[in-house]
Amino acid sequence: MILVSSCLAGLEVRYNGSHSLDNRIRKLLQEKKAISVCPELLGGLSTPREPAEIIGGDGEDVLDGKAKIVEKSGRDVTELYIKGAYETLKKALEVNATIIVLKEYSPSCGSNMIYNGEFKAKKVVGNGVTTALLKRNGLRVVSEENLTDLLDEIN
Repeated sequence: MILVSSCLAGLEVRYNGSHSLDNRIRKLLQEKKAISVCPELLGGLSTPREPAEIIGGDGEDVLDGKAKIVEKSGRDVTELYIKGAYETLKKALEVNATIIVLKEYSPSCGSNMIYNGEFKAKKVVGNGVTTALLKRNGLRVVSEENLTDLLDEIN
């Protein structure tokens, strides 16, 4: 089974109430090869919500207590993001997910790049907190930006 970010499935769960529909993801869901999950909602955040970024590192650093996730207004939402990461891990294990496709750049889901914590749309290399936790537990996480290679692999 493939676990995918809900926003990529077309659900309006992004911080601003929008989605990031990827028709390739929609097809996987229709074929019953994938199910969707939103770490932020699982952590207790609502839609819409303030944009949030990791300050002081990446998802690895958040898990290690060396960085935090804050909303643009300055509210610390680290614990909610960590809770969502653990709930996503639980779901991945429940469905025996072999691959997890998550939304790039998100403080939860980024798997190559995340925003740098300055709220100026500047990206840096790093994992989001959910991606970091999933990878620590031996799960394969890819970005929707690498989906073509993945689809070639599973078809």
